[in-house]
Amino acid sequence: MSSKTNSKEKIERQLSRVHHLILDVDGVLTDGKLYFDNNGNELKTFHTLDGHGIKMLQKSGVQVAIITGRRSSVVERRAHDLGVHKLIQGREDKLTALHELFAQEGCRMEDMAYVGDDYPDLTVMTRVGCPIAVPNAAPPVRERAIWVTEARGGEGAVREVCDRIMRVQGTFAAALAPYIDTDTPIGK
Repeated sequence: MSSKTNSKEKIERQLSRVHHLILDVDGVLTDGKLYFDNNGNELKTFHTLDGHGIKMLQKSGVQVAIITGRRSSVVERRAHDLGVHKLIQGREDKLTALHELFAQEGCRMEDMAYVGDDYPDLTVMTRVGCPIAVPNAAPPVRERAIWVTEARGGEGAVREVCDRIMRVQGTFAAALAPYIDTDTPIGK
């Protein structure tokens, strides 16, 4: 077998075990750029595909959490809108934050996936079972990931991760079914 096949098998084996998906924000859920208006307000843009993917993944039974080094009311609102209840902001020590988020649940690191793009993400990425990077990540982050998404951060990378987890875990068809149900007549 080729190393590409082994790599795909390893990725799928790790994704099949994922019970928790942890996400960075800047560079993963956003394009990584910081936008400020003339009044000093921070602006962030999020991709709707990522948001819906997160909702579907949570409905499939995988818990989603967000850990970010910056603090933003926009991120708090986005997490709330998506039903993500595990959120820690303003923390560069992401490993300690991760332990705090899951301290009461007894979760295993090997059953977690983490999507990151920069050096502060490495403390978690080097310890979880499924470290994932976006293609716009810093080279050392990409090198330590078992999978680099096709889509860039802020451009549907998280949706790509959510869909692949559901496909590997066999929950994708059920998650998609409400959108393709052909038995319901229009207008009913």
